[in-house]
Amino acid sequence: MKKILPTLLLIIGLTSFAKAQWTSPGNGTTYTLPDLVAASDGVVTNAGTVFTIHQDLTISSNDILLIDNQVTRIDAPGVLITINGSFTCSHTGDRVKLYGTEAKQFSMRFENATGCDLHRLYLSDGAGIKVIESEVVFDDVKFLYFTRDYCNAVIDVFNCDPTIKNCVFQDNQGAAISSPANGQSSPQILNNTLDANVNGINSPQINLGPGGEDTIRIVGNEVFDRWAQYHTGGISVADLMGIGSTKVLLQDNEIRDGRYGYNQQGATISSVIIGNQFIDNNHEDNPMNGGSGISIYGTTTNNKAIIRNNLITGNLWGITAINLHDIDMGTEEDWGNNSIHDNGNSGLIYDLYNNSACDITAVGNDWGTINESEVEDHIFHQFDNESLGLVTFIPFIGYNDIEESALEPQVFNPAEATVYTISGQRVNAKALKPGVYIAIMKQGKQTIAKKIIIQ
Repeated sequence: MKKILPTLLLIIGLTSFAKAQWTSPGNGTTYTLPDLVAASDGVVTNAGTVFTIHQDLTISSNDILLIDNQVTRIDAPGVLITINGSFTCSHTGDRVKLYGTEAKQFSMRFENATGCDLHRLYLSDGAGIKVIESEVVFDDVKFLYFTRDYCNAVIDVFNCDPTIKNCVFQDNQGAAISSPANGQSSPQILNNTLDANVNGINSPQINLGPGGEDTIRIVGNEVFDRWAQYHTGGISVADLMGIGSTKVLLQDNEIRDGRYGYNQQGATISSVIIGNQFIDNNHEDNPMNGGSGISIYGTTTNNKAIIRNNLITGNLWGITAINLHDIDMGTEEDWGNNSIHDNGNSGLIYDLYNNSACDITAVGNDWGTINESEVEDHIFHQFDNESLGLVTFIPFIGYNDIEESALEPQVFNPAEATVYTISGQRVNAKALKPGVYIAIMKQGKQTIAKKIIIQ
């Protein structure tokens, strides 16, 4: 009996120090971290303004977790923090730091949560944050060294429209923000910096599935890889399952030094792509697999894009249009004003590659030259392959500066059934009325401009 008693005392002693997970009662209470130290039976402890969460913590529906100026640092190694109620950061000092460890990352899960506002946090060594049917704002938060152990991305979004603004995502293993192919989410992604995320996988830094009722807004972000070593993509929006109707505003972003810039793929997507810079997205080893500044790959003609006022340069391909689509790069009434030049691979320039039977209007853009034949050479379309759609690119910026007197005149012989490209349209010369036209034509391997006289 004397031998058994010390053993029982040891078991009792160990049990008294064990920390089980803790769930708030859901009775409308607001908890600060000092409150949780008192209420959580040892799950949360503190040493001054540094707090440690030892086991999984759940804030139930109706309850609120409040981070205020009493906190400077939270350690949560290997812990899942679940928010079914609300989580608010109202501190006014330096960033509150929430850490896991390299071996034991923390995770967070917002599910059916409301009124969550995460402001001025520094989150490091996490395994991912899931936002499921919840109202969450991430404002001025830094996310570093996240793994993919809990999520595919730093923030995984499902069936909701969180706001992610003024944040920094840097050196994370997965994408910064993602949503799945089987949900409908319209995150608002505003004025963030995304740098060197996605290590070792072919994924963009923003990787979204179908949108919800609201527009997906990706505005004012900087997306790049300062190391130029991960060969990550920039931004992708895809509707591969034909779910709903996705609306996208892609505006005033700088997307550079990646595997590709922006990819839009699938069934029913309508985008406005305006005022962006797609620069040097040429880190794809095989140009057949990517490298576009903008790629529109439609499974139906309901994959639509209006493209205005963008800079697209230094990519393996400027703009690629694949399969089915409805692309408006500028009309006579509303010029595109895109600057598209010096995109190419294998020693050739490909500023616009229309690899589809759909026509594209591309009036009023700057192609880096006022030489019509050079513009034609840099656009791949019906003129190069009759099975492809026609790109209408005339007039372009600088087109009226062409000196017609420098063009070699050619008198049309009515006996010939010659097809010319005139004002961006392929026409049979027999159908032209008498007059003088500026035409683009092939002579051997060269594309030249000539003055055509129809008598």
